[in-house]
Amino acid sequence: MLLPGPLRVGQAIAVRPRNVPTVHRRIPAPFRQLSLRWLLILVPLSIAAAAPGRWPLATFLLAGGALLPLSELIGSATQQIGLHAGPRVGGLLNATFANVTEFILAIVLVVHGETAVVKTALTGSILGNLLLVLGLALLAGGMRHRMQRYSAAAAGVHATSLTLAVIGLLMPALFFLTAGRPTAYQGEAVSVAVAAVLIVLYGAALVFTHRTHEHLFQTPASGERPECSRAWAIGVLAAASVVVAVESQLLVTTLEPAIGVLGFSKFFTGLVLVPLFGNAVEHSAAVRFALRDQLDVTLEIAIGSSTQVALFVAPALVFISLAADHPMDFIFTTFEVAAVGLAVLIVTFISHDGRSNWLEGAQLLAAYAIMAASAFFVTSS
Repeated sequence: MLLPGPLRVGQAIAVRPRNVPTVHRRIPAPFRQLSLRWLLILVPLSIAAAAPGRWPLATFLLAGGALLPLSELIGSATQQIGLHAGPRVGGLLNATFANVTEFILAIVLVVHGETAVVKTALTGSILGNLLLVLGLALLAGGMRHRMQRYSAAAAGVHATSLTLAVIGLLMPALFFLTAGRPTAYQGEAVSVAVAAVLIVLYGAALVFTHRTHEHLFQTPASGERPECSRAWAIGVLAAASVVVAVESQLLVTTLEPAIGVLGFSKFFTGLVLVPLFGNAVEHSAAVRFALRDQLDVTLEIAIGSSTQVALFVAPALVFISLAADHPMDFIFTTFEVAAVGLAVLIVTFISHDGRSNWLEGAQLLAAYAIMAASAFFVTSS
């Protein structure tokens, strides 16, 4: 979930030079922030590298890097649309578009038949948000603030939803292990049933967090007002999503030769590298709010994003894969199920008391490092 960028200081006394181009003055403020936007240069560079077809590794890395500023643009546009729509609809929009970059990338992978990489990347996204993103945020926030507090009730709701998602991952795997030689039809039937249940649960969770019990999830008001028109924000959102699809296509088509040069397995690439391309902006946002001692927002970014991946993105891809004629089952490997289960268990233990410190962040990072190091030597998924 991408949330407001850094505050601008001295805006009231800023003097605009006369030689600033007119087109620059017309660009709304949220889309002129430096941050990662300078990396948009990677978009034409990645297309240029792909044209000759001789530089797959360069194309792979440039396309992955181009996803970072595009994710930030999507987040800023979603935020502006939310400010126009009001807090309730805005919160729903932020929840809905939290993982749009990862979702588009996963759809492109499914269309190309890379279902094993998709499942590993989904696992990596959940692990990255729960352990890496949250760990960095708690460590950074704890170094500045001796003790930080947040809503234990909100964290508990997310933890429970994630626990149910783990059950959704575990049961199809147990079915596969205990059913002897299940047919492809049986595997698809179980996967579709589990996916449907998780999507219904996600819808119920949205109603709970944004309507019936929204008071439990209120974060500090930002006091911000829209800085651009609704039409401009929708246009930026649509354009950035289209470019994300193009860059995802470049990333996927160069996946095989690139990891061959790097010497990584598909499992490690899906678990660690691919999620980093889609989650890097969330990393910086979570840390930024932790440093401001707004840990409720940090948890909503990290844990809320993982909940969406587990309860909506992954199940939705099961149905999309059927439409794309590349069926993706919901049967994850033992490593993936165990890693997600342990990550949810650790976060549940840490978040139950509504308080955090820098050591808890270090513990989450240590757990992620252990899992990533183990995944490096897994040769197949």
